[in-house]
Amino acid sequence: MNKKTLISIAITCSLLFGANLFAQTNLTKPSAKVQSMIDKYKLQVVDYNYAKAKVAKGTRNSAKALFIDARPNKKYKAGTIPSALNIPDTEYSKYVTQLKDVSKNKEIIVFCGGWKCGKSPKVGNMLKKDGFTNVKLYQAGEPEWTKRNYKEVDIAVVKGAQAKNAAVIMDARPYKMYLKETIPGAISIPDTKMSELKGRFPVHQGQKIITFCGGYKCGKSHKLAKKLLSLGYRDVSVFAGGMPVWIETGLATTKSASKIATKKDAPKKPTMTKNGAKIGSDEGSIDGEWLYSFIKKGNVPSFIQIVDVTAPEEYKSGHIKGSINIPAEPLKAKELYAKLPKDKTIVFNCTAGGRSIDAWTKLKDAGIDISEIFYFDANVDCKGTDCKIEVNEPIE
Repeated sequence: MNKKTLISIAITCSLLFGANLFAQTNLTKPSAKVQSMIDKYKLQVVDYNYAKAKVAKGTRNSAKALFIDARPNKKYKAGTIPSALNIPDTEYSKYVTQLKDVSKNKEIIVFCGGWKCGKSPKVGNMLKKDGFTNVKLYQAGEPEWTKRNYKEVDIAVVKGAQAKNAAVIMDARPYKMYLKETIPGAISIPDTKMSELKGRFPVHQGQKIITFCGGYKCGKSHKLAKKLLSLGYRDVSVFAGGMPVWIETGLATTKSASKIATKKDAPKKPTMTKNGAKIGSDEGSIDGEWLYSFIKKGNVPSFIQIVDVTAPEEYKSGHIKGSINIPAEPLKAKELYAKLPKDKTIVFNCTAGGRSIDAWTKLKDAGIDISEIFYFDANVDCKGTDCKIEVNEPIE
């Protein structure tokens, strides 16, 4: 056997090993627990290409199926599949009223925070119990969609990006409408002039971009978002509420002054807890980057206790080093609070942030003192105590 052949075999083995390792650490099918729920509720799972075809042009009136985001409202606001409505599994009865005029045979595709997330099969089952006959799951959900396509964001995201100058905001309406009134700081990129105005696009393809136009039925912002993706931009969102929602909220435009209190008028939020933890900008959150900096070094402050709220089998398969497991979902607020260590700053965590938010909200709604209780808004994928963590960007 000659030298070239040996090198070729070595490279092939290396690639095969790498692919196998990647497959082991990147879930591409439901976890055992989620699969058992899917089987029990007899739900069909669809893939990305199927979901993409059903999203169609991206607007609520053009989508070929009704998409339902089963995650907490905060996660939905931060970024969802275009056209989706929000029905959190923990607040189903409150949010399902949105479907009062929807035909029972309408195709509905439910999703949540990925392969390990059980919220979508739960909501799918609830919808079936309510008489909806064509319910499917896009179980890869928001994580896969966001990596491969543009997402839809709430007005809170746009306000935050505008205040921090953290995104390029693009008005996809005709130039005359832009001149008449627009969001302060937005640039004009009419969907009919995209090719002519490519020179106005950001130099760096990783730049955060938010497009908008004339509201939920307007497809211009979606066309612009798709064009940006085709050119290689990776962080593209659509503010589907657009100009109508911005004006209805009373926010300042290039034509009118703000009708609500400015940030300077609003009372300042505390930035640190009594124990010394750094508070995040979103209500109830710990500052994700601050906490992650300690987790990476393996020296989380002694006054902080990370509480993993996932099921015991999930915790056993992988968790942040030093965390303890208290499965929060089956517990009532007082039961959950009774199990928490006292005289510590509590930080809830899970795999994608949704169940952590649910646990924190449960305590808040029960009137429990949450001044030293927070959630860690991050995607956490652990094998043992070796964790890959991606901190989610705050809304505000």
